[in-house]
Amino acid sequence: MTTPPTYAVASAVSPSADPRARFHDLLAAEWIKLRSLRSTWIAYGATALAVIAFNVGTAYDTYTYWPARGAADRADFVRAGIPLQEAFTANAAMVMMLALAAIGAVAITAEYSTGTIRTTFAAVPARRSVMAAKTAVVAAVATVFGALVAGASFGLTQAILDERGAGVSIGHPGAWRVVTASALLAPVAALTGMAIGSLIRHTSATMVGAVVLLLVLPLAFTDGRHWSAVAGHATLFQAWSRLVEVGAPRTEFPWTTGGAWTAYALWALAAAALAITSAHRRDQ
Repeated sequence: MTTPPTYAVASAVSPSADPRARFHDLLAAEWIKLRSLRSTWIAYGATALAVIAFNVGTAYDTYTYWPARGAADRADFVRAGIPLQEAFTANAAMVMMLALAAIGAVAITAEYSTGTIRTTFAAVPARRSVMAAKTAVVAAVATVFGALVAGASFGLTQAILDERGAGVSIGHPGAWRVVTASALLAPVAALTGMAIGSLIRHTSATMVGAVVLLLVLPLAFTDGRHWSAVAGHATLFQAWSRLVEVGAPRTEFPWTTGGAWTAYALWALAAAALAITSAHRRDQ
């Protein structure tokens, strides 16, 4: 009698789904993207030199023309808070805002212009997670950059002024606020550039939008009317100006440093939320 052949029955094993990308892996990927671009470091380096040069140049002018100042002018120099004004000037703040907004914008518009964003979203369909990682990396690098530039500007300017006996230390009233506000101007501007870039997705148009939003808009509001003053206080540049101001504000509608810090926080949160959510709501 013939024995029927025995067949081995293979158990049906469902293929395991691909593991979802962990957030720290996305952070590492975005960091690799950022640091592998030589243009990124050139942009950061050029911005740092420009910002520090504006501040140091102002302090050096004071050093050069110090002997021409009268005795009363010299005595009021520190009392009026001028050393802190020269630690980080308005021109330097404008340069930092525009440059960091451009760097933040390019972090997203470059991927859209080259089409690599499609590859990124194909590899990681969780678009919000990708954009959150990109936002976190850009904000972290910009914060470190801002801290280094603001700290270097303060140290160099006060060292120059100290040669005339007019410099102040970091423990001077208001000094920490000036340095911190100037340092945090970098990440907030970078996040703003990212938010505009995520909406417009074209580099040149994004730059125009950043100039209008960060520089032109604050100039459109005056302190002559209450509504205009309040709207102006909500802009990023005027918030920075209030934080680096020494003493009580000399305006008809003054506001507090707490209000300026609130404006900083709202700008950062709104920009980050917009950058993270915009990619999820639009096709590529």
